[in-house]
Amino acid sequence: MVEKRRIRVVSAAICKDGKYLITQRTERAVLPLKWEFPGGKVEEGEYEDAALRRELRERLGITPDVGALISTTIHEYDDYVVELKLYECSLGPLAPRKGSVRDMQWVRSGDFDQFDFTPADQESMDVLLFGEKH
Repeated sequence: MVEKRRIRVVSAAICKDGKYLITQRTERAVLPLKWEFPGGKVEEGEYEDAALRRELRERLGITPDVGALISTTIHEYDDYVVELKLYECSLGPLAPRKGSVRDMQWVRSGDFDQFDFTPADQESMDVLLFGEKH
């Protein structure tokens, strides 16, 4: 059996005024139009915090302060496996803008169920909200 490709991804839980920043993937992305915590892939040889700052700068034009690791989830898709690490982040000095995302919203955690999240982000969200996988 061939081992599936493993992709390391980092994402940010950015909370402001009781709401979390979430972003929607573009129509051309893998898992198009799904919602997620903002972030992206870790490149070969890159530290996770540096990857998260780079991805958020590219996607949203922000330079966040990366804090503590909240969760690590591993989700197997048909063709690959994602290892997703969710970090607590503060917004930094710049306001986010839509860069390479379709949409972004500030959402209360109680309203997360109104959005179609990627499966890996759903698992991370459960850890964020409930402290464990459900």
